[in-house]
Amino acid sequence: MKLDLKDIIYTPGATLPFEDEMDLSGLDFYGEHIFAEPVKIRGVVRNRAELLELDCEATSRLHLHCDSCGKPFQRVLTVPVQRMLASELENEEDDEIILLKDKVLDLDEVMTDELIFAVDTKNLCREDCKGRCTKCGKDLNEGPCRCKPEVDSRWAALAKLLEQDDE
Repeated sequence: MKLDLKDIIYTPGATLPFEDEMDLSGLDFYGEHIFAEPVKIRGVVRNRAELLELDCEATSRLHLHCDSCGKPFQRVLTVPVQRMLASELENEEDDEIILLKDKVLDLDEVMTDELIFAVDTKNLCREDCKGRCTKCGKDLNEGPCRCKPEVDSRWAALAKLLEQDDE
């Protein structure tokens, strides 16, 4: 979605509300397409004494796989965005100000960047996920596996003595 800001750029107090949906289903995150549902965007651009301000929020349900146990799960991602907009920049290194092209804001580009940066690099199905056994692969959230714990080689002789006592 492109927002034409020509009508409000020189009118202090003017606003341009907007609402849209974006399709990011083709966006690849490490081989997964986590944006399986549309991203809903709602917000407003305000002219505050000839300074334009973008104030919006993007929301979508992410389809993820737990990085610990591998199970699929879903999580709602909500990303608030507040940025200043300008037709030209005095300081080219200012990351907080979005530069407009011909008084038009490419909202899809801005929101795609914001959403990519907001996605966690590690996703757990729940905070206390126990993961899988590294030996047998059993999901430890469903209970303990039957694998014997590995003995530190420094304690191997003591472990043998304990096994003899068990017999």
